Amino acid sequence: MARLVRRQRVSAHVGYHVFGLQDSDDGELPVPFPDGVDAGAFLGVHPGRLDITSGGHTHTATVDVEVWDGAPPAQDAVAWDEQGEATVESPSGELAVWSLHSGRMDGVITLGTAGGSWRVRVGCVGRAAAAALSVGTGTGTGVERYLLRFWPCR
Repeated sequence: MARLVRRQRVSAHVGYHVFGLQDSDDGELPVPFPDGVDAGAFLGVHPGRLDITSGGHTHTATVDVEVWDGAPPAQDAVAWDEQGEATVESPSGELAVWSLHSGRMDGVITLGTAGGSWRVRVGCVGRAAAAALSVGTGTGTGVERYLLRFWPCR
């Protein structure tokens, strides 16, 4: 049975409906954020990078991150507005959060002490509320929430 290793919360500044997670040591990435963003995909994958598309145009999303030592329990699909699963390479073992508005944000998501391949399951709630913000005030904090569960590929 998989065990939860670490949990952390970060904020992601969403701009133009997207934010990215990119390997912290990103100097050698062939497609750095935001190049190649597919705004039509909930979860986009590039080498060393994940793009996450939001329901809102401009706001700050809450991102809860869990790192597991194996595949975590399945998430209840009914509880999420959107879900996706992918594999991402992280040579550094850390991912930085990126915004179209402010570039690389402070802090990193720590996956592990060594790099490698990681599976991630992403769930999101609050997409309609974030979209309504885009029509109304245009900004907000914590209206859209994400849960990202990472575990090492074996």
